[in-house]
Amino acid sequence: MTTLLTTQSATDLPAESNAQLTIQKLSVVLQDKVILSALDLSLNEGDILGLVGASGCGKTTLLNAIAGFSKPTKGKIVVDGHLLSSNGLSDGEHCVPAEQRQVGMIFQDYALFPHLTVKENIAFGISKLSKIEQLEQIEQLLIILKLTDHSDSYIHQLSGGQQQRVAIARALAPKPKLLLLDEPFSNIDARLRNELMVEIRQLLKQFKTTAIFVTHNKDEVFTFADKMAVMAQGRLLQFDAPSIICQQPNSYQVADFLQLGSWLPCQVNAAGAQSLLGKLDIDNRSDKKDSLVYLLVKPANLLLNILDDENTNAKANAQVEYISVTEQGYHYYLSSLDDAATDKSMAFDKLSLYSDIALSLKQQVAVSIKPHDFLFFNNNH
Repeated sequence: MTTLLTTQSATDLPAESNAQLTIQKLSVVLQDKVILSALDLSLNEGDILGLVGASGCGKTTLLNAIAGFSKPTKGKIVVDGHLLSSNGLSDGEHCVPAEQRQVGMIFQDYALFPHLTVKENIAFGISKLSKIEQLEQIEQLLIILKLTDHSDSYIHQLSGGQQQRVAIARALAPKPKLLLLDEPFSNIDARLRNELMVEIRQLLKQFKTTAIFVTHNKDEVFTFADKMAVMAQGRLLQFDAPSIICQQPNSYQVADFLQLGSWLPCQVNAAGAQSLLGKLDIDNRSDKKDSLVYLLVKPANLLLNILDDENTNAKANAQVEYISVTEQGYHYYLSSLDDAATDKSMAFDKLSLYSDIALSLKQQVAVSIKPHDFLFFNNNH
């Protein structure tokens, strides 16, 4: 059984020669407050990136810096081989105005013009084209985005999903090199959100559009994105495919923010790992010193034993503190028993478990951990 002990908190990303977007050492300081700090990021053509992180971590500031709405304090931004921003690096100071960047942006509220029709909204960003070219471009987007029947409608006459499609059409009309979306699905009814995300993803892939979207919902990233970037306090913590980040988070902070499982305190030494749910079979460590670490426990890796007359060998080690019903069955939070450990640092109070078995509040149960590739982390914030 393998174990991973890590305190890694950042990922260094080398620039790729064929990258559609390259960001190097990007920093933004506003009113003496560091919003972004030495951030590196690279995307290839057609990549869709989901940007996640707590409020105030710098996600929207990053979009604004790429779009040209805010000026970086330091660093470099290159899109499709063209230098858009540079400050404090060997390229000297350089800043292309927002309207010349070929970067489209869709805001959370869509920022559509209520006094214009759907086709007039789409035409807004392509006024420099000839009338024939404008009509051809608008007609194509109306067909692709299923808006033909609403071309002469005003924005207030459309549903939230239709407004989203208009915003996408208007952003794609100038054929941007990069598309930025700030929480684009937050105003969509939950029932339609997943369907719309799939549709728009297929559209972006059809146009080979490189895109970055900000969200607070990691499930949106799984549906919509090829890559995920987790941010905290202006820094990039991890950047990879969403499936890899969820299977192999590189820090406690990443796993905790994404709520990838529960935390079980363990004492680890050369002899192995000990928790209130039993001893864990792990590879011996070269470090002989005892240390308190936290095991990332996913609900699927927990085994529930009910204490009854037929199960006399099991010993209670947890009790039910919370019960809810989900499509996966019953969802429980378990806590350790008060008298289970003299060392209170080993106690836990929110171990997540799904089961088809109906339990009652405060019911005592026996829980064990299935053998798997254990992931241990130091709780370093």
